[in-house]
Amino acid sequence: MRVLWAPWRMAYLKRANRPVGCIFCLKPRQRRDATNLLLHRGRLGFVMMNLFPYNSGHLLIAPYAHAGALEILPDAVALDLIGLTTLSLRVLRHTVKPEGFNVGLNLGRVAGAGIEGHVHFHIVPRWNGDTNFMPLFAETRVMPEHLEATYRKLRGGFTRF
Repeated sequence: MRVLWAPWRMAYLKRANRPVGCIFCLKPRQRRDATNLLLHRGRLGFVMMNLFPYNSGHLLIAPYAHAGALEILPDAVALDLIGLTTLSLRVLRHTVKPEGFNVGLNLGRVAGAGIEGHVHFHIVPRWNGDTNFMPLFAETRVMPEHLEATYRKLRGGFTRF
């Protein structure tokens, strides 16, 4: 058997069961956008990269207000999140040129929400052939680009739109 080393996964595994507070509340307050992979600040919400992405360019769109369900958000906040989502799609199309997207929400732990107390959208860019045997057999994803390189590319895109 061959061994595929994915040492960056250990950071995720060590944090997986450790509650550190709500990242969607903490990260925007820290004002360290590049360190926190925060790409864009809107009026009522923001866009950040997923530190443990499913694919290169995996984005998270969240309101500043801590809310655990979509239906309790004020209409203005929900509308702002949709605006940030469409802006993010535009930037991703322009910068990383995916062939498709998965866009959605995971509402509740049983639905896959890793951070269930703060509603947030996911945008996962997709390319033909971006899935392979690695997640099935090695529980490892192969990311074709480093997070910092993707951040620089996307950050520049958000300043253009």
